Amino acid sequence: MKTLVNRQFDFMGKRRIAFAISALMILVSIASLLFQQLNLGLDFTGGTLVEVRYAVAPSLDAVRQTLEAAEFRDVSVQTFGASTEVLIRLQQAFDPEVGDRVIALLRAEGDAVELVRAEFVGAQVGEQLRDQSGLGLLVALGVVMLYVAFRFQYKFAIGALLALMHDVIIVVGVFSLFQLDFDLTVLAALLAVIGYSLNDTIVVYDRIRETIRTSRIDDMPAIFNEAINLTLSRTLATSGTTLLVLMALLLLGGDMIHYFSIALILGVVVGTFSSIYVAAALLLAVKLERKDLIPPKKEEHEEEEQLP
Repeated sequence: MKTLVNRQFDFMGKRRIAFAISALMILVSIASLLFQQLNLGLDFTGGTLVEVRYAVAPSLDAVRQTLEAAEFRDVSVQTFGASTEVLIRLQQAFDPEVGDRVIALLRAEGDAVELVRAEFVGAQVGEQLRDQSGLGLLVALGVVMLYVAFRFQYKFAIGALLALMHDVIIVVGVFSLFQLDFDLTVLAALLAVIGYSLNDTIVVYDRIRETIRTSRIDDMPAIFNEAINLTLSRTLATSGTTLLVLMALLLLGGDMIHYFSIALILGVVVGTFSSIYVAAALLLAVKLERKDLIPPKKEEHEEEEQLP
């Protein structure tokens, strides 16, 4: 059995500060969700879609201002594929003539533009998507808990589930707090965040389990510090390279994946924090001990009594 090596970073010594930061972020997120709610996109609320094609790539801000000046409500404008293809979302009841009205307004600005399609997304479809998406998140969290409990131990499952809920609540809370559009792409990002955060948490938990089994001490905070420091370089390298890709998507990916990129960036940052601090520190809160992973050896007289 090995003894623990002194490491530079005392993560568990700062766990109360980390818990305070997490608690504050969760409280702010929940308060925003209760009083301000989410700024749901057209995928969930229903409304009108109008796709137009320009001869030359337009200014999206100019298109939005033109439509808002004509008293269209909650206008969302983004490129759709090519830079000359523009998708306009209007949160209002469908009018068969809405496409012609939009085209007339845009042509009045001197642009060469043609109508590709105009269609309605019903509120009933939006409600169905909202309900199914919420159910999907709950199922994902439930499956995660079962997986971790089967692979490790039920106390690990509690820590992993609470850490994942922590990540999802904070990401959704940021979208609510700043009233960012919450649509199906953001929902997909949340599911990706669950997978990313779980992967990091499993790596840390695996090292914690191995360190508990091979160490000679019963000081759980010291064991956890050892395990986290051993995985720190891997965690930071993975998060760093992932963030580089996501920043490129945010800056160069266009409006279609703008909020998707923001949700993933938030998820990676919060998920890395929770894997290092929250997930591991929660094992201390649920009183994880060596005997939970290594059953005590039977005494010799007990073994003799069991012999025929």
